[in-house]
Amino acid sequence: MRVVHAMRFGGPEVLVPGEMPDPVAGPGQVVVEVAVAGMTFVETQIRRGADRWHERPRLPYVPGGLVAGLVSAVGAQVDPAWLGRRVVASTGETGGFAERAVAMVGDLFPVPDGLGLPEATALYSDGSTAQGLAEHATPGPGDWVLVEAAAGGVGSMLVQLARAAGAQVVGAARGSRKLDLVRNLGADAVVDYSEPGWTTRVREATGGAGPDVVFDGVGGEIGRAAFDVTARCGRFSVHGAASGEVTVIDPVKARHKGVTVIGIEQLFGFAPHLRRWAARMMSQAAEGVVRPIIGQTFPLERAAEAHAAVEDRTAVGKTLLLI
Repeated sequence: MRVVHAMRFGGPEVLVPGEMPDPVAGPGQVVVEVAVAGMTFVETQIRRGADRWHERPRLPYVPGGLVAGLVSAVGAQVDPAWLGRRVVASTGETGGFAERAVAMVGDLFPVPDGLGLPEATALYSDGSTAQGLAEHATPGPGDWVLVEAAAGGVGSMLVQLARAAGAQVVGAARGSRKLDLVRNLGADAVVDYSEPGWTTRVREATGGAGPDVVFDGVGGEIGRAAFDVTARCGRFSVHGAASGEVTVIDPVKARHKGVTVIGIEQLFGFAPHLRRWAARMMSQAAEGVVRPIIGQTFPLERAAEAHAAVEDRTAVGKTLLLI
């Protein structure tokens, strides 16, 4: 079967098309004929060898931790009724950039009829993360919400969830293309955080008080600036470090402002809830409450280009491989 290998740690160019023997389902496992492979910013940092949160895979390795497709084979102790079903499947940290992938039966999520596999992939991954973040930070009527990286996979979902909850949203992103997307998602105001004085425009948009809820997916200087403009007694939720640096808030400073900081460690507790959150997001998509933004797709052999688009922040919404 065709695969893409990471031959060493480094830039996107280390991703090289190749071949491997077809996988065989062991006990408790299935083989998925991969139609869609998802990717995340974190996976680009694992490929670089720069991620501090995950163990480095052994080289060479096949990237990709989430796929969608049809179950084509089942191993021992697996109900044969899974054969032919459309599923989203977690492969762990690796193995998804391939024509076929192995997953444990407990890591399968049936895709509802009428929902495309690309959309299901985006909703399962970024959508469930956004749902979890929203449940923890609880934006609601009367709140102003600042979403950083608002044109990204998770950010675009957060904009929609906050609006659906009755909050008003300031979407922060970089460049006119991304800002136009955020407007179209229903944000009440947009700001370009690559421009000087962007937090002043956030404060102006929120009537001078600052946002009641901040979703910080960027970190670094942007994350710290976003905390500084957070309203007194607000909630500051950290979920990403696209800048390369996680936002760490001095507890004394947070107490002085009365701000509740929900740190990036919240993500470590998400796993037991992902299926519930994914089902909720797919239900909301069916109702027209949210829609996944799939900004760009690439064939398997162009996986290096896909990683580059995610890593250099030119991508909007979700980036997927179609196999």
